[in-house]
Amino acid sequence: MIRLTNLVLPLDHSDDELLAAMASKLAVSKSRITDFTVFRRNVDARKKTNIRLSYTLDVTVEEEESVLDTLSGTPNIKPSPDTRYKLVAEAEPGKEYPRPVVVGIGPCGMFTGLLLAQMGLRPIIIERGKKARARSKDVFHFWKTGKLNERSNVQFGEGGAGTFSDGKLTTRIKDKNNRMRKVLEEMVIAGAPEEILWIGKPHIGTYKLIRVVRSLRAAIDAAGGETRFETQVTDLLTEDGKVAGVTLDSGETIRTPAVIMAVGHSARDTFAMLHERGIAIERKPFSIGARVEHPQDLVDRSQFGDFAGHPRVGKGDYKLAHHCRNGRTAYSFCMCPGGQVIAAASEPGRVVTNGMSYYSRAEANANSGLVVEVFPDDFGSEHPLAGVEFQRHWEELAYQTGGSNYHAPAQLIRDFLKGEASTELGNVKPSYTPGVTPCNLEACLPPYVIEAMREAIGAFDRKLRGFALGDAVLTGVETRSSSPIRMTRGDDFESINTPGLFPAGEGAGFAGGIMSAAVDGIKVAEAVGRKLVGVPEADKA
Repeated sequence: MIRLTNLVLPLDHSDDELLAAMASKLAVSKSRITDFTVFRRNVDARKKTNIRLSYTLDVTVEEEESVLDTLSGTPNIKPSPDTRYKLVAEAEPGKEYPRPVVVGIGPCGMFTGLLLAQMGLRPIIIERGKKARARSKDVFHFWKTGKLNERSNVQFGEGGAGTFSDGKLTTRIKDKNNRMRKVLEEMVIAGAPEEILWIGKPHIGTYKLIRVVRSLRAAIDAAGGETRFETQVTDLLTEDGKVAGVTLDSGETIRTPAVIMAVGHSARDTFAMLHERGIAIERKPFSIGARVEHPQDLVDRSQFGDFAGHPRVGKGDYKLAHHCRNGRTAYSFCMCPGGQVIAAASEPGRVVTNGMSYYSRAEANANSGLVVEVFPDDFGSEHPLAGVEFQRHWEELAYQTGGSNYHAPAQLIRDFLKGEASTELGNVKPSYTPGVTPCNLEACLPPYVIEAMREAIGAFDRKLRGFALGDAVLTGVETRSSSPIRMTRGDDFESINTPGLFPAGEGAGFAGGIMSAAVDGIKVAEAVGRKLVGVPEADKA
């Protein structure tokens, strides 16, 4: 096939016009094109009066070699690359191997487990939370009643924190080994919409993600893996400075030379256990702030003008950043078109917010984190877990400010910019449940974060008209933008001071979002597979 890139067409083009454009670029008649697939389709909305679609296509043409020879050196035309993922190690049939243990079944742990199972290494996955369906019941019960299940919530359970999100599958990471393609293809096999393979900004949404993660877990089990839910790793066993296994809350011990820590960014008790065992951990910067809600149609109009609502452009989103005068960067985080702000607490007496969308993105409001960088020097201690305590401090203040009942503190943007407490809400109805309490967010965020957020709102309004809408709602606090720690690891993906321990994903400080966490899980699975199967160093291509 021939890879044809940057083929630009009007938004309302027909299928025949797409075929004609391909034929023109390849200097062949339409009849010589026997097949094609869309590899990527992006919306180019830089000119609001002339929004277009940009395609990357793989085209099958009669006498392909002749066409490529004729067009040799032509920009945007080359042979289609091989996008198939290849396993780096496979267990020898009939040979016994130690079973690796994966701790956590979020995006990272799930893809670590899937790859290890496909290699024939029969991983054991340990997850403190519940299966997806039961977990969903606990989450919605919390949102309805304010009764928190500490082991089954937005942070813990099958699929990890990403299950209750917009389900974005975009990332800025670079990958030349088709790992991202592997993630997308496995998700489609598991029931995700096929469009995620080619649409420019793929997402799945919460309900579809729940079905997908259940299917992925079933695939792991079918390939020889084992998943244990409502089970927690309480201790890491070492012998001669190397990993020897794990202890479970049941008292059971599992012996293994390979433990993958894919626990997510909120497993604070696990962080503490690992620190007590002497595992190398360091403080890491992250960001905190609040969720901001606007009417979705405001965002649509700002981004697409008269094309707002067109089925080929979808819902408007944004990605904004501003370098503030106080030296910090404020930016939008985890933007959820047509979604809702959700209660994401995992510990009692603390309020945490996040954002979520369903696949349809049909809710009235758009929401995004409006967060500001915080650094280890802000934490008030050099202890490796000081960032955890920093998060807890502001989450506790948010709980108290909201009324000590899991209601979240909320403030209108007009009041926030003036430094005045909100006493009532405006035309933008907050979507957070169990509910919100109008207040002044200065009570539950650091002064330097408040200062940066105020400056950023004005800067963002110049980029996205209406961002500073007076009735827009800020709901606090957002503290789990990324992990507050990093479990330092070497080039072999093992802990720098504990061989056999493989820190992985977002909780270990090596990813941020579903796709990057899943890809990191694949990289770690490759490292574990090579170690257990015994792939020679020279073959680590």
